[in-house]
Amino acid sequence: MTVTSPPAHTAADLLRGAGLRVTAQRTAVLDALAAHPHAAVDELHEHVQGRIPGVALQTVHGIMNDLTEARIAQRVSLPGAASALYELAKADNHHHLQCVVCGRVEDVECAVGEAPCLHPSHTHGMRVLEANVTFRAICAACDAA
Repeated sequence: MTVTSPPAHTAADLLRGAGLRVTAQRTAVLDALAAHPHAAVDELHEHVQGRIPGVALQTVHGIMNDLTEARIAQRVSLPGAASALYELAKADNHHHLQCVVCGRVEDVECAVGEAPCLHPSHTHGMRVLEANVTFRAICAACDAA
């Protein structure tokens, strides 16, 4: 599944729709996230610095917190990842495929369908909202090496 960068006005529309102020920093972070799904905050910071020199890493952290809270972005926690990764929030139920060698992450559609696609043997009285599945694999480039 490939994510393409949305038109420039879409970032502003997303921010306004979530009740967030439209700023150059927020727009730059959203554009970086659209171009680089499954990115850690430090990676997003590097991309944003190319557009807004001097932007602080803490600023990007704060923006990602705001975008996650507003459900524009979502946090992806993967086994063995050094830090949390982020992607634009999607209105689907997808999972992730992760190369255990290079760390490459790709989206994969859920084979079952709607969330939660898996159900625990015992809920202990809790209502299950979602189930995250990570397929750990070796990508073709790492396998060839």
